[in-house]
Amino acid sequence: MDPVSLELGTRNLWSWLVRLLSRNSEWLSAKMRFFLPTVDLGSSDEASDPEQRVIQQLSTLHAQGLATWQSLIHCVCMELEVPLAVEVPLLSTWGQEDEFPGQLRAGNEGQPGPQLHCGLKRPHQSCGSSPHRKHGRKQQLELARKYLQLLKTTAQQHCGTKCSLPEKTLASHHVYVPPILQWSRATAPLDTQQGASIGDPKAEDVSDVRVQDLFNFRAHKGPRVTVLLGKAGMGKTTLARRLCQKWADGQLDHFQALFLFEFRQLNLITRFLTLPQLLFDGYLSPESGPDAVFQYLEENASRVLLIFDGLDEAIQSCSSKETLGPDGSGSVLTLFSSLCCGTLLPGCWVMATSRPGKLPACLPREAAMVHIWGFDGLRVEEYMSHFFHEQPSPEMALEELRTNGPLRSMCTVPGLCQVTCLCLRHLLPGSPPGQSAALLPTVTQLYMQMVFSLSLPGSLPATSLLGLGEVALRGLDTGKVIFYAEDIPPAMMAFGAAHNLLTSFCVCTSPRYPETGYAFAHLSLQEFFAALYLMASSTVDKDTLARHVTLNSHWVLRTKARLGLSDQLPTFLAGLASHTCRPFLSHLAEGDDAWVSVRQATVVQVLKKLATRKHTGPKVVELCHYVAETQEAELASLTAQSLPYHLPFHNFPLTFADLAALTNILEYRANPMHLEFEGCPLEPHCPEALVGCGQVETLSFKSRKCGDAFAETLSRSLPTMGSLQKLGLAGSKITARGIGHLVQALPLCTQLEEVSLQDNQLKEPEVMSIINVLPCLPRLRKLDLSRNNFSISTLLCLVKVAVTCPTVRALEVREEDFIFLFSPSTETTAVLWRAPDLQENESLRTAGRSLALRLQKCQLRVHDAEVLIDLLREGPHLEEVDLSANFLEDEGCRLLAEAAPRLHIAKKLDLSDNGISESGVFYLLTAMSTCQSLAELHISLLHKTVVLMFAHEPGAQEGPWESLMPPMASEPPLSSRRIRLTHCGFQAKHIERLCKVLGGSCYPRHLGHLDLSSNALGDEGVDLLAQLLPGLGPLQSLNLSKSDSSLDAVLRLAQCMVTLKWVFRLDISFESQHIVLRSEKRGRDVLADGSLPESPAGAQFSGFRHCCIPRSFSLKECQLEPSSLTRLCATLEECPGPLEVQLSQTALSPRSPLLLADIFSLCPKVQKVELRSLNHVALHFGSSEEQEGVCCGFLDCSLSQEQVEPLCCLLSKCEALSHLDLATNLLGDDGLRSLLEHLPQTPISGRLDLSHNNISQEGALHLVETLTSCPRVQAASVNLGPEQNFQIYFSQQEEARVTLRLSECNFGQEHTLRLATGLSQALQLVELTLTHCILDLTQLTTLLSGVRRPAGLLHLRVEEPWVGKVGVPALLEVCTQASGHVTEISISETQQQLWVQLEFPHQEESPEAMALRLTHCDLETHHNLLVRQLMTCARLRQLSLSQVNLCDASNASSLLLQSLMSLSELKTFRLTSSCVSTEGLTHLASGLGHCYHLEELDFSNSQFTEEGTKMLMAALEGKSRLKRLHLSHCLQGSSTLAVLIRGLSHMMLLQCLRLSENSIDDVGCYHLSEALRTTASLEELGLSHNQIEDAGAQHLAAILPGLPKLRKIDLSANRITPVGGAQLVESLTLCQHLEELMLGCNTLGDPTALGLAQRLPQHLRILHLPSSHLGPEGVLSLGQALDGYPFVEEISLAQNSLAKGVPHFCKGLPLLRRIDLISCEIDNQSAKHLVASFLLCPALEEILLSWNFLGDEAAAELAGALPRMGRLKKVDLEKNRITAHGASLLVQGLAQGAGVQVIRLWNNPIPSGAIQSLQSQEPRLDFTFFDKQPQVPPGT
Repeated sequence: MDPVSLELGTRNLWSWLVRLLSRNSEWLSAKMRFFLPTVDLGSSDEASDPEQRVIQQLSTLHAQGLATWQSLIHCVCMELEVPLAVEVPLLSTWGQEDEFPGQLRAGNEGQPGPQLHCGLKRPHQSCGSSPHRKHGRKQQLELARKYLQLLKTTAQQHCGTKCSLPEKTLASHHVYVPPILQWSRATAPLDTQQGASIGDPKAEDVSDVRVQDLFNFRAHKGPRVTVLLGKAGMGKTTLARRLCQKWADGQLDHFQALFLFEFRQLNLITRFLTLPQLLFDGYLSPESGPDAVFQYLEENASRVLLIFDGLDEAIQSCSSKETLGPDGSGSVLTLFSSLCCGTLLPGCWVMATSRPGKLPACLPREAAMVHIWGFDGLRVEEYMSHFFHEQPSPEMALEELRTNGPLRSMCTVPGLCQVTCLCLRHLLPGSPPGQSAALLPTVTQLYMQMVFSLSLPGSLPATSLLGLGEVALRGLDTGKVIFYAEDIPPAMMAFGAAHNLLTSFCVCTSPRYPETGYAFAHLSLQEFFAALYLMASSTVDKDTLARHVTLNSHWVLRTKARLGLSDQLPTFLAGLASHTCRPFLSHLAEGDDAWVSVRQATVVQVLKKLATRKHTGPKVVELCHYVAETQEAELASLTAQSLPYHLPFHNFPLTFADLAALTNILEYRANPMHLEFEGCPLEPHCPEALVGCGQVETLSFKSRKCGDAFAETLSRSLPTMGSLQKLGLAGSKITARGIGHLVQALPLCTQLEEVSLQDNQLKEPEVMSIINVLPCLPRLRKLDLSRNNFSISTLLCLVKVAVTCPTVRALEVREEDFIFLFSPSTETTAVLWRAPDLQENESLRTAGRSLALRLQKCQLRVHDAEVLIDLLREGPHLEEVDLSANFLEDEGCRLLAEAAPRLHIAKKLDLSDNGISESGVFYLLTAMSTCQSLAELHISLLHKTVVLMFAHEPGAQEGPWESLMPPMASEPPLSSRRIRLTHCGFQAKHIERLCKVLGGSCYPRHLGHLDLSSNALGDEGVDLLAQLLPGLGPLQSLNLSKSDSSLDAVLRLAQCMVTLKWVFRLDISFESQHIVLRSEKRGRDVLADGSLPESPAGAQFSGFRHCCIPRSFSLKECQLEPSSLTRLCATLEECPGPLEVQLSQTALSPRSPLLLADIFSLCPKVQKVELRSLNHVALHFGSSEEQEGVCCGFLDCSLSQEQVEPLCCLLSKCEALSHLDLATNLLGDDGLRSLLEHLPQTPISGRLDLSHNNISQEGALHLVETLTSCPRVQAASVNLGPEQNFQIYFSQQEEARVTLRLSECNFGQEHTLRLATGLSQALQLVELTLTHCILDLTQLTTLLSGVRRPAGLLHLRVEEPWVGKVGVPALLEVCTQASGHVTEISISETQQQLWVQLEFPHQEESPEAMALRLTHCDLETHHNLLVRQLMTCARLRQLSLSQVNLCDASNASSLLLQSLMSLSELKTFRLTSSCVSTEGLTHLASGLGHCYHLEELDFSNSQFTEEGTKMLMAALEGKSRLKRLHLSHCLQGSSTLAVLIRGLSHMMLLQCLRLSENSIDDVGCYHLSEALRTTASLEELGLSHNQIEDAGAQHLAAILPGLPKLRKIDLSANRITPVGGAQLVESLTLCQHLEELMLGCNTLGDPTALGLAQRLPQHLRILHLPSSHLGPEGVLSLGQALDGYPFVEEISLAQNSLAKGVPHFCKGLPLLRRIDLISCEIDNQSAKHLVASFLLCPALEEILLSWNFLGDEAAAELAGALPRMGRLKKVDLEKNRITAHGASLLVQGLAQGAGVQVIRLWNNPIPSGAIQSLQSQEPRLDFTFFDKQPQVPPGT
């Protein structure tokens, strides 16, 4: 187009545009206000010609720039009726390019520039940029008056513009209904006289605060900073503008000036400002004299109000210490901080609005916090009534609201209520009733309908919506909520303006250049459009969409200072995922339904993941909102089921909408829940959301924000919650009015079990009103009224209620704690409540009921005690009465003690901390002297303790054994009394009076335990008490600890063990002043003392029945002189019966070993002396009945050679010396030599221990050389390695056979020769074991050839690593070099052992006899020297080869096996766990065929081929002398078994047959049984680990009666069931000599056990039934049958489910050595009976109880039994539940159980630190995984 045409067309368009806008002048004025809020329209409106005025306005718009002009053109085309012929040129000419009409350019030249202002700002010079001007006072006041008037005018016009917007605008409705305001702190700025009328938080209710109540102008002090807290949409900004409007209208006349700032605009100011610059440049500048105006404001600061809206949006940081002076400059937030702190404009009022969150630190602590809660139901209806008052039928909208619960919930948010009204106005005219429920179910769909209602019909293009959404999302991502014209494309700007989605305002970032800013009508609208863009834009991928679905936390104190701008974005995304929104999203996505479905599924999938995670309270609420928005039932159900049972909400605000969202989700939950709200600011009417919620089982509120209004709302909801069992309402501000509402509601909640009304400042009337409703709550178990206002009279009234109420079981009061505990109501409850005073109901009230009364720290006095006694005397039985920490003093305590017998107290009366004196103690003792039921009295004046324990039932304190024991005439009653008088300041002068009160006939029940510890008795008091003790009768314990006694006085107490028969234990720890005398006459000790019921088998245990209980004396932590030790021993010598003495941590002199060695002559009753490290002594004084030898030990006492001779001289006087332990001393080889010289004169009959004495090879060889001079030596064991073990064992008579073990002696060649010489001389030495002595093959040859004796046998065992490497032939070659006859050879390559038996003297075989013996050996063909030499071993009777390999390539092994033919005297041949080649087996079978004297063959576990095995079995056919045949895990298949069976028929003398692990089934068992019919001599049959089932068991049962000599049968680990078991048991009864029965690892069950119990073999010694599926019934019957069996030595019932069925013995098993109860489910209760049974088994050596459920109680029982189990060696307690406490008890038991070698405690719950401590105390406790087997003495 040529320029002329373009110019002509532009002029035509301009003329047309002017004419169009002249007809729509109001529309143009509105657009002027939208695009140019900074322009004063007054001057432009002065033109009288409308067309000229339009031209001026267009010129003004054009002057703003291209973006504004293009947006205007788009608005014209979009909103006005523009013909298409004109719209196209308009958009193409002015809507896209920089083409402006010439008329504008020409017109602009002659028009004055527009007047820009912010609000109604006038041009001025910026404050702070010009020098200060001086003004007169009158002129200053005039300037100030004009400025203040200008402020009001600005506020009025600013509010007026909001009221003149088009009809559909969000802000067009100026209906204002004040929201609910609630004070959050007690520092609310209110006058105390008017607090109740204007919302004082200390008044009755603080739920409703009026707007004018936010400021208290009467108070001279108090906070002038107020913060309004409310969630988005609650009306914070509206309230701020409302205050501004009220001030402008003159309603807040106290304030002369009001400034309203928005942080969203203040954030744009990045430079530093002074306060005048903030007020005048950032808000409104005065026309002149800014300095004078600011000076006036400073002088009248108390009448200035500054409002800061959106404090949570502040992006700057500010410290609480960062403030400014009057002339200082800083950031906007620093200025805000200085205003709050009073350093700027001191005395002014500051108000800020914010969302809940972490507020900036610059806010002062005393700032008043006000929560803005939005609307309740009445306010919603009021708002709608105002909104629809011009509509034809406003009641239609209200009806929609009342019938739509979700809509009602949304309308509690004022912002959503406004949107709802706008949508309803759009929907109602053409919709049927109830349509809103379908169209407005969620917040997201509400916003969708709002967009529809604000738009023109058919004018929602997808491009525009997505374009606006892109702008919104970009702003949220960058933190921008204010946009400029260049930020929004003109088309989008026009779309937003046309649909009233955008607003405009003035942005003052600099004093002279205010700008126009644009924002969405509300932040949530921006988030909604951002969500639209994320869901419907193809430029956003699914991952980006999923990242925006997050849960936001809203903790008040735990989040970052600046809250995010995207709080509602995930909510809208969840809402858009609803299927209802799919058509709308498909429209935006241009019809792609499948693509939209995938996007929606992505959001739902993210929500499902979130639903299954654990969240905090705020996130749970957010999640519930999201899920409700989706309208997905499956997601709601998943969320509900994933919620935990206990759901806490702490310290964040909750609105009605939040609680409604939660309860909506809970409707999908099947299980009950516990909801807890603590410290949460709660909307007063939010309990309405709980109406009908049946999933809540426990509901708890704890918040000072809850008042009467809250209680009233809650009381309406409670009756509808059918599952509610526990209700808590604590820490609230409820008054009598609120309690009245709750009292009316509680009777309707009959299912309640617990009610808590703590900390509600309730008074007596309210409390009694609550008590009156108790009969209506039949299931109530607890009522908590703690921390309320109670007086003593109220307390006594409630005590009366507790006494008379039939359901009260306890009343617990302690200071502010006040709790009723109830029992479930009975049918008589209502009757008793209706007639509490009738006598006929007294029996009903008291029968079967006990009451616990605890009144602690209640300030009760003597007269209150009298009232209590009167109340309690006629009441029910009292379980416990606790009156501690009151002011009863001596008199009150005496009254209660005297009344105690009449009060029927079952357990305890606690009078502690009541000011009792020393005299009061004697009053109490005297008062309680007549009380039959007193069990224990504990008084401690220092600790203010006075406790009386009662026991009405005679057997209440008796254990299980006491109930079994008959009363003994010589013994005190078991239910004895315990008196503890500790820290009472008693001195010697009090002892006589005290004993007088306690002794004689004053106390009808026996005084059992007396504790006088921590008094000031001194030596005089202790001596006097010792003299008066006989008058107190036999006690069970006496505690005199910490009595300020000297060592001499303490030692004099030892005389009590002589004079008082009841004293069995005296424990003294001098340093810690611990002195306790104890009696051991308890139930289990009575049993040990022989007081058993008479029984027929009683005579069998006469030795056991008359054993004495050992007494014990323990002295620790003292310096004991020799004279004191001698005197002590002399005193204890007079003590009757056995006595154990322990002197630990007692420093002794180096001469103590010699002194103690001589004690045997001074004290003949001493049977044991043990001294360790010169500070621990153990003595045992025996009784006349004991005949055991004397044991003496001096360990780690630094004994050297010089002390050996005098020590032996003293010990020689003791003729009964059994054991002498000199381990860990400094003897060395010289000391050993000296000791061996004196051994013949030292009568040792047991063991001599010389371990750890630095003895070398010289000492070991000297021992061998001196054996000839020690005729009573039985065995010796020497280990010179790290163990340093040196043991010599003796017998009482001269021993003809001596065994010697030498380990790790590192012998050289010279030592070997000397050893051979010693062995040749020590003829009594018959067995020598050399273990790891570095003895090689050459040295062994030297040793064997060097030993030459005149006669006898010598057994030599060599254990060296090379034994397993050199091979069998080499070892046999060495054996042939021996100087004596080789009669036995045993080789084990794996165990690295060689065993040789030599017979002396060596006699050469005659040539004729050798020729006859070698008849079958072709020596010409054997050139091997070894074979020739072996063939000469004529007397070899036993050859054992174990774990050897005879499959070598050479012919040596085969020739060796064939050489058996030459061994005519061979009786035993063993080839076990070995590998032999087929050729070797051929030679073996051939050789065995010529061994006619064979009696034992053992091929167990060897690897033979099937062919070779058959050859061996065939070779057995002629072995008629064979007595023992062992073929376990050796046979190869049924054919091999068949060959064996044929041979068995010829073995008439067979005594032992072992065929374990050979896969023998029922068929094989049948043939084997038939073959065994001919073996009448069979004594042992082993068939374990085979496949024998019931049929095979029946075959065996058929032949068992034909085996009369059978002693042992092993059928373990087969497949025998109760059917086969029953037949076996029936046959076994005919085996009269059966001793060992092993049937474990079969499914026998209880029937077999019951049958066996009826037919136990008479001579049974061993019974193994592990893992046999036995139960309690079968095991109990077995136990009863075994009880009293005289020969049983071993029982195994492991891995059976015994539970309560552990064996119970009454008669005992005198020979039982081992019992195995591993993994039998034994608990503490069962262990008590089990340990009692162990005590009846005096020979018990090993107890296996691992892998059970034993705890500390069981450990205590075992610890008590250990001292009385003299032969016990091992206890296995692995994998139980014993703690460090239980292990310490075992340590105490081991201290008196010297024979126990180890207690296994691996894998019990004991910390590693405790393990180390326990092992240091007692090394016999083993916590390792591998069992440390105790060393067995050689020769045993």
